[in-house]
Amino acid sequence: MTTDTDDSPVPDPHEDRAVVLASGGMDSATAAYEALARGYDQLYLLHTTYGQHTADRERTCAEALARHVDAADLLVVETSHLADIGASSLTTDAEAVDDADMESVAGTATEQSSGDEPRDSDGVPDSYVPFRNANLLSMAVSYAEANGCTAVFIGAHSEDYSGYPDCRPAFFRAFQDVVDRGTSPAADISIEAPFVDATKTDIAERGLELDVPYEDTWSCYRSEAPACGTCDACAYRLQAFQRAGVVDPIEYEQRPDYTE
Repeated sequence: MTTDTDDSPVPDPHEDRAVVLASGGMDSATAAYEALARGYDQLYLLHTTYGQHTADRERTCAEALARHVDAADLLVVETSHLADIGASSLTTDAEAVDDADMESVAGTATEQSSGDEPRDSDGVPDSYVPFRNANLLSMAVSYAEANGCTAVFIGAHSEDYSGYPDCRPAFFRAFQDVVDRGTSPAADISIEAPFVDATKTDIAERGLELDVPYEDTWSCYRSEAPACGTCDACAYRLQAFQRAGVVDPIEYEQRPDYTE
């Protein structure tokens, strides 16, 4: 897979090209298949490693996704500055990743469902990487503009923005304005968060319809094999598959019942 090039510094936009932020997880994999379903036949995947504990497994899954979707390109970028900045349990050994908050997992986004209300800092989980999505989307827009892509897909969903401020609909609307103002006049790039109003269960059900290869995705915050089954990411993922009535195909150390 090689990045498309032509004689102009910025290629003309092509409606069948899109960048997908490919973390290696189930949300971004489903977003890639959703992009295909919407007619974007040439996908440019952007994967970043930022010092997260499961970086190697996530990269392996991103590489597998690139093969599954026959990606035009897979760009892997080291963003170690996010680990250097710190303040997240995902990037520091000094702070353990907490077990899932069962009350939080049992519910979904509620009073913040509009995405427009300011959040109490007490509601932001320790796994939050400060302003990560702004960093990733900035790179993705650069990548899209350089390759004539007309969309950037990100797999953020409603159960993310109940805790992560850079997953809210208002954030994506604001970032779209930045893109419109900050790219070249010839560029035409939309920020697509197709699941921003969906739950993790909705994503799992949509992915099953699209035959997403979930066996080649990884969500665990703690371990590269097997998945722990008790961190927030595992809990939401397991709950989604349990509610969808399907066994999650990856291996877990524990498989608690998160549907109660």
